[in-house]
Amino acid sequence: MEIPEPDPKKLLDDWNEWESGTTPPGRVMSNLKTGGLPVLLKSLIEEAP
Repeated sequence: MEIPEPDPKKLLDDWNEWESGTTPPGRVMSNLKTGGLPVLLKSLIEEAP
């Protein structure tokens, strides 16, 4: 199964749901993980000088 590329806009939307209190923290963490946040962060680290 191929994993889609992370969508930064969707990840930010998920984060904002937690900040606004509409989604519980555990659900937000799950959404961020399955949405590809770890992949996005690793790619940013690899690209950093």
